[in-house]
Amino acid sequence: MMTAELAKKQRQFNAAMELYTSCRGYQLLGTTVSAANVSLQAWLLWRVWSLSIGAGGQLVAIICAWVLADFVNGLVHMYMDSNDCYDSLAGPLVANFHLHHKTPRYIRKSLPVVYFVESASKVWLVPCLAAVALLTMVDGISPLLLHILVYTGILSSVAEVSHYLCHTSTSPFAMLLGNSGILLSKRHHAVHHLRDNINYAFLNGVSDPLINAIAARFSRGYKQHTDLHYAAYQTEAESR
Repeated sequence: MMTAELAKKQRQFNAAMELYTSCRGYQLLGTTVSAANVSLQAWLLWRVWSLSIGAGGQLVAIICAWVLADFVNGLVHMYMDSNDCYDSLAGPLVANFHLHHKTPRYIRKSLPVVYFVESASKVWLVPCLAAVALLTMVDGISPLLLHILVYTGILSSVAEVSHYLCHTSTSPFAMLLGNSGILLSKRHHAVHHLRDNINYAFLNGVSDPLINAIAARFSRGYKQHTDLHYAAYQTEAESR
């Protein structure tokens, strides 16, 4: 049964998407965010290359970042999936984010293009990378910590590639990376779309047991919440 609150949210969602598709500023913001993220990642990687931590340190940094990036991006995903503030300044971005449940398949692109374009959704990553850039200029900061933070920032964009491969690719190498747990597996991520409020991580899924416990306590989920808000919305392709 359609409630007054649900009808209101659907109107707000449709209005937010109308603004997103009609206002070039949102597309420009996405390109700017992508450029800022990728530029900061490249600069930070160049910056930490001069800080030697040895082969063992590199292994520790990569493993820590591999887990941390999965966890942080999973938490952001959890927050965004339940966010219904469509009438805010960021409302059009929130509404557009929810469409990944409505139309989960991607337009096929080369992986470098996916890395750049999908980094547009990571507005939160820009100030985080900027803060890490400031940390590199502070004396006494642990080189190992800096490597972990830089690698986490880079792997946050790799997570978007992992998600893309999970939804789009059937190549043996992509399947091997997913099934080995290095990247996200199709089987693991399918649970996120089939069930509610579960398996938000999308780099490799290793942190999902912890995120699922957090979601069970603090998140409203999406299938009976924000997934209902786009029910009255038609994409351009659907309206043809």
